[in-house]
Amino acid sequence: MFAGGVAYERFMGRWSRRLAPLLVTFAGVAGKDSVLDAGCGTGALSFAIGDMVPSARLTGVDPSAAYVRDAQARAPADRMRFLVGDARALEFRDASFDKTLSLVVMNFVPDPARAVGEMTRVTRPGGVVAAAVWDYGHGMEMLRVFWDEAVALDGASATASSDERNMPLCRQGELAALWRSGGLEHVEEQALEIEMPFASFDDYWLPFLGGQGPAGAHVAGLTDAARSALEARLRARLLAGQQDRAFTLRGRAWAVRGVVAA
Repeated sequence: MFAGGVAYERFMGRWSRRLAPLLVTFAGVAGKDSVLDAGCGTGALSFAIGDMVPSARLTGVDPSAAYVRDAQARAPADRMRFLVGDARALEFRDASFDKTLSLVVMNFVPDPARAVGEMTRVTRPGGVVAAAVWDYGHGMEMLRVFWDEAVALDGASATASSDERNMPLCRQGELAALWRSGGLEHVEEQALEIEMPFASFDDYWLPFLGGQGPAGAHVAGLTDAARSALEARLRARLLAGQQDRAFTLRGRAWAVRGVVAA
């Protein structure tokens, strides 16, 4: 679904880099915390922590070897390490980290309850487990605009199984419920909001051609004619009939944090 580091960076990585600092602050990463980035991807969250809390020690795990290679190539060896791994079966001892965070990943994990259990297990008592997931149904304008036009073009039945709004955990309250069911205490949920500027229509459209995520897979499966028709609909909507220009779209994520029981 998300294969190459470069293609991912152009598509969703730039959104993740803007969201990551908000999750770092919400989770309360500070001092010399030892932090696990579960589902680290290309490292947006880890690098945000490294910039904001230079004394923190970071470990990132992700099932994609391509993403891990991309992150490790940019990592300062003395403070960060990136490993291939599965959030559902973390290869760390109990209570190994002060905080465990996950950025825009939990809705893609086949068994999120198991992942939360593992994230809790490797976090020390009194430590924090936190995550954020995009509000795909209403708060992620880049994808909401895309799927609105895709459905208008192809019909709801053609896109219902792909539209991220149908994914679990992307609605208000769902992450918090998962955290409470996993035994975490003092659970809090908060909306995190960002803006993303696009220099032109191509800056918005071309990343969809990289085949990343459900939307990219949908574009890749279209005929040339259907792809051109979708591009035209999106161009008309985003530019409102004007010549190519810069524009800005908003993104909202739901974030949750909880404390590991003593």
